[in-house]
Amino acid sequence: MFTVKQIKELIEEHADDEAYIRNLVQDDQRKSVKQLVEKWQKDRERTLEQKAAWNQMLQFENEAKAQGYTCIAGIDEAGRGPLAGPVVAAAVILKEDTELLGLNDSKQLSEKKRLAYYDLIQEEALDIGIGIVDAATIDEINIYEASRLAMVRAVEQLTHTPDYLLIDAMTLPLPTNQENIIKGDAKSASIAAGACIAKVTRDRMMEEYGRLYPEYHFEEHKGYGTKEHLAAIRAYGATPIHRVSFAPIRAVIS
Repeated sequence: MFTVKQIKELIEEHADDEAYIRNLVQDDQRKSVKQLVEKWQKDRERTLEQKAAWNQMLQFENEAKAQGYTCIAGIDEAGRGPLAGPVVAAAVILKEDTELLGLNDSKQLSEKKRLAYYDLIQEEALDIGIGIVDAATIDEINIYEASRLAMVRAVEQLTHTPDYLLIDAMTLPLPTNQENIIKGDAKSASIAAGACIAKVTRDRMMEEYGRLYPEYHFEEHKGYGTKEHLAAIRAYGATPIHRVSFAPIRAVIS
């Protein structure tokens, strides 16, 4: 008879083979073994649910492929709402048969999970483009147009030329065929990947700004209008990365 440790290792090794595991433990009445099987069942059910959710997230990509498109980029941005820092967009083209189980709207993910998915996307993406628009330009052209510009720049940074764009709640002034998807980061795998890359990229930029302007603690609030951030602006004024066209900044510095 196998030890519990050996059974644990065999279950992990053959996690996708239900028949093997059922046969392995069918006559084993040890409580610890039953607990291992229960855990395997729960993990298996969760994986199956995640696979189903991932397949649902591929609906827009699959519809585009059915129309004959072969190079599909998902685009999203991060940083519309903050009072400081850039708006950052990312365009992501996923490899065929990529699985990023559990990836969804990046705003619903913990920072730890976002970072893990960021690394996975870097490995699993065929191509990634980043577009950045600074605070001065945001003040000049407004945040909506700046978000659009960041997305265009992200597409232009791709080394592969996409023939179809899936975009979160935006239409881009590009000749490429495209689809505007409301709340696309929760509906499209490619857009969700773009959202994750954009969010982590921007967060890391704000952490750098936190070191450059330590009294503002950008690494903590990422430029959003928290009580502490507004207090720092009142105490020290606006920095070159603050969006002075935004009403809360104007109210504090006027």
